[in-house]
Amino acid sequence: MRKFLGLLCVVSVACGAAELRVALSTEPPSLDPTANAAAVIRLLLQNNLYETLVSIDETGAFRPLLAKSWEISEDSRLYTFHLRSGVHFHDGTPCDAEAVRQSFVRAMDPSGGHVHPQFFANIEAVEVLDPQPVRFVLHRPDAAFLALLASGDAVIIPVHRDDLFRRPVGTGPFRFERWDPGYRLRLVRNPLYWDPDRPKVEALVFRFIPDLPTQLVALRNGEVDLLVEVTPEIAQAVAADPRFYVLSAPQDLVQILAINKLRAPFDDPRVRQALAHAIDRKQLIELVALGYASPVGSHLAPGTPFYADMTWVHPYDPQRARELLAAAGYPAGFTATLTLPANYAFHVRTGEVLAAQLAQVGIRLTLKLVDWPTWLEQVYGQADFDLTVIGHVGRGDPALTLAFYGPERREYYFRRGWEDPELNELLRLGATIADPEVRRSIYTVAQYLIAKEVVNVFLQAPHRILVAKQEVQGISLLASYVLDLTRASVS
Repeated sequence: MRKFLGLLCVVSVACGAAELRVALSTEPPSLDPTANAAAVIRLLLQNNLYETLVSIDETGAFRPLLAKSWEISEDSRLYTFHLRSGVHFHDGTPCDAEAVRQSFVRAMDPSGGHVHPQFFANIEAVEVLDPQPVRFVLHRPDAAFLALLASGDAVIIPVHRDDLFRRPVGTGPFRFERWDPGYRLRLVRNPLYWDPDRPKVEALVFRFIPDLPTQLVALRNGEVDLLVEVTPEIAQAVAADPRFYVLSAPQDLVQILAINKLRAPFDDPRVRQALAHAIDRKQLIELVALGYASPVGSHLAPGTPFYADMTWVHPYDPQRARELLAAAGYPAGFTATLTLPANYAFHVRTGEVLAAQLAQVGIRLTLKLVDWPTWLEQVYGQADFDLTVIGHVGRGDPALTLAFYGPERREYYFRRGWEDPELNELLRLGATIADPEVRRSIYTVAQYLIAKEVVNVFLQAPHRILVAKQEVQGISLLASYVLDLTRASVS
């Protein structure tokens, strides 16, 4: 009997360890990354539930995923992918070349429900060569095509499903079990997954806890195993606790002060330049990021392909900011509203520091905190704001990351009221030319033009910070904004 009880105890411990519990503050507004732009959907579900043809590893290299290999024609217009055989969606339907074709036909259709159909406008045709090979025919060479296929916009979905927003179906190592809005999202092991070595745990449970101190309490009480939206303050608070460890690394994400150029006085470039000169990035990193960030003057994050340092274009200079405001007709400054997403403590704290810095030159900000759905609807959807602080996730290649500044996205929330024909032509060239050194020159000039015009003020590139229990191992910190838990284990 005693042996039986001991065995039962071991089995109970093993069963408990088979579930990885993750806390985060932001709940996805939908579970379909192709129909909603919220980055948190890709953060949680890309690689874990949904998959792409190719992926990007920790070094930035392209790796096989649903496609086991591929070839590119000499003119860079034909991409042929050889798919893994025997792959099925979670609902049992095959994920073969025809399924891939249908997924991209839907993505290419402006009326098909995809959130970014313009990203796929260069695809002329998707051809099924056999059950496994599939060929993409492009209108023109596209240097960023593989990066596009690795992005959350290009996850392969079963197009016969119209309920992915609440019951996601992919091909990944975890499948959907249940979503309790306001509380948790639970994924369980996919028993038919094509890679027998993944996943390492039986279930992923994402707990939505808006209050960060409450997340820390849950971690210390053993209610969760991993925190993924960690503020620098929390990282410092647990650094000396032997029960936990801190993981941190740069990521492809830039925090910006977005500016509504349709509203006075921000339609005047001198006012926007004054904003830039009034902001002390060094102090922001010290007070908000506690050192867990890098200064940035571009929409591209440091360390990503073709990043160029543009912090010198409008350096911190409060006196120059006052001179520009006076020249623009605001010698006594002005008032404006800074709208902040309340669920992101990092952005709220940044807004508080910005308000103090801008007040030194006469720009008086009223801070308006809104919940995440309101921010998405009013700021992102309707461009109803003066200023806002938010993080923008990179997309693996500047042709994709900077596309929002080009002619295809004139109605994007921070683009309205601003246009630069020279930049439009540079972005067109950068997307079609394959030579990396030529592209570097093109994107250096493009970043300069964006910085010079102060389309937005680029604040800092926050490092990703995770806090985990010592028993949690195998977490991959990718540069992309994806939380890959397919190899994570709990001992």
